[in-house]
Amino acid sequence: MTTKIAIQGIKGSFHHQVVKEYFSENVDIDECLSFEELIDSLLSGKSEQAVMAIENSIAGPIIPNYALIDKNNIHIIGEHYLNIHQNLMALKGQKIVDIKEVHSHPMALLQCMDFLKQYPNIKLVEDKDTAETARRIQEKQLTGIAAIASKTASEMYNLEIIAPEIQTIKNNMTRFVIIKKQNSFLPENEINRASIKFELDHKRGSLAAVLNVMSDCKLNLTKIQSLPKIETPWKYAFFVDVTFEKYEDFAKAKSLLNIMAEYFKVLGEYKNTKPLSES
Repeated sequence: MTTKIAIQGIKGSFHHQVVKEYFSENVDIDECLSFEELIDSLLSGKSEQAVMAIENSIAGPIIPNYALIDKNNIHIIGEHYLNIHQNLMALKGQKIVDIKEVHSHPMALLQCMDFLKQYPNIKLVEDKDTAETARRIQEKQLTGIAAIASKTASEMYNLEIIAPEIQTIKNNMTRFVIIKKQNSFLPENEINRASIKFELDHKRGSLAAVLNVMSDCKLNLTKIQSLPKIETPWKYAFFVDVTFEKYEDFAKAKSLLNIMAEYFKVLGEYKNTKPLSES
C-alpha cells in the first residue's frame, strides 16, 4: 500500500530527503510550495501524513510552523534530524565570477551568509524552495543565476556545483516533525518526548512556577519559545519541547500544568530521535 506524504517543496528538497530516510514503506509525494498548502493537504485528506521543518541548529525554531500545527489541531507523531549540506549550483560551465544573483529559501541564505558575504556584488533573492529554484534554473536555462540547494537537487536537475558545503557551520542540522490529522498512539514505554503549548496569566512568577513543576517532574526542557497573543495584548503562548525517561513523570506534569495554566494543550507525544552527539 502506498502512503501519501505532503512535503514543503519539490522532489530533491530536504523535506523529500527526510521522507526517503524516515518512511520505509512505499510513498507518494504531494509537493507543496508553502507550509500552509502542506497543512491544507492534510486537512483535506489529500495526504495521510506530512513532513514539516520545525527547528534549525543555526537559525533556531520556525515558530510560524508551531502556530500552524496548533491552529489546525494537527498532531506531531514523530521527528527526524537531518544534516544540512548547502551547495551553490548553476548551469554547467558557469563559474562563480559569472553569477549575478543567488536564489534560495531565506533559511538557506541565512545558513550560508559567511560565504555569501565574500561576494558583495551578488544579489540575494529569497525564494519559496531550494529545489524549486534549482529546477527553474535548468528549465529556463537561466545564466548568471545560482541556487543554494542539496547535492540531490543538483543531480536531479542537472546543475553543476560550483561551491560545495557553503553552510557557515558545518554541523548544521534541521529537525523535522512528522504530522497527521489524527493522532497516532504509541505505547507509553516508547514515548519520551513531547511538544506542548500553554498560556499563562500575566503576573510575576507564573512562568517560573511552571518551569519548577517541569523540573520537579524530571522533565528536560529542550526548547521554549514565546509567541504573543495578538488578540490579547501582553499575554503570551509558550511552545515547549520536553524529554523524559518515564511517561508517568510527563503524565504527572500534564495534570499539574492543566491546573496551573490558563490554557494547556499537547501538540504531540512521540519518540525522541535526537542524535546523542547533539544532546
